[in-house]
Amino acid sequence: MTRARAARPAKKRPDRYHHGDLRRALLQEAVRTIAKHGVDGLTLRTVGSSLGVSRTALYRHFADKAALLAAVAADGFRTLRVDLEEAWQRGGRGRAGFEAMGLAYVRFALAHPSHYRVMFGADIPGADNPELTQEGAGAFQVLVYAVVALQQLKLARQDEPRQMALFIWATVHGVAMLALDGRLGPEPAVVNRLIEYTIDRLRTGIAPGR
Repeated sequence: MTRARAARPAKKRPDRYHHGDLRRALLQEAVRTIAKHGVDGLTLRTVGSSLGVSRTALYRHFADKAALLAAVAADGFRTLRVDLEEAWQRGGRGRAGFEAMGLAYVRFALAHPSHYRVMFGADIPGADNPELTQEGAGAFQVLVYAVVALQQLKLARQDEPRQMALFIWATVHGVAMLALDGRLGPEPAVVNRLIEYTIDRLRTGIAPGR
């Protein structure tokens, strides 16, 4: 008798994900979909179909489109917070660090346009998502801490820190949105000059009065 061949283990389908990976894959696919079709073109069904996962597996991670959008926004704020913290640290936690943060903010928006539009432009029903609330507050708090540090170094006027942080954020956010929407033209040099000018005006604008 010939020996029976050992049964080969069944190959895993390429659309099956190990535990813990599916949520990240869904987020990445959502970002790709938003880049192609905008926020309005995003649906759970299309994201799930693109990855070849069952509806049951999909809803295990996100109950609806709002939950998926909230997760995308939270992921964006988390990345933004890290970028701002790194820029602040690399710049020596002073004037140079503050300027590096402004540059890092706009660069984040241009590098992650889908995230950025969801973070600040998507109408997310029931956006009291704990993760989104925490990550959004954390990213803003990095700027508040920087303002307080500048005040302690006598490099910024002694205005209420959160109000000053809101002013800085609103100004840099305006530049980021103009660049994202193509209002500044196709030349990167134009965007870079405006970023530099904005940061310089912010620095002198928050400087202590003489």
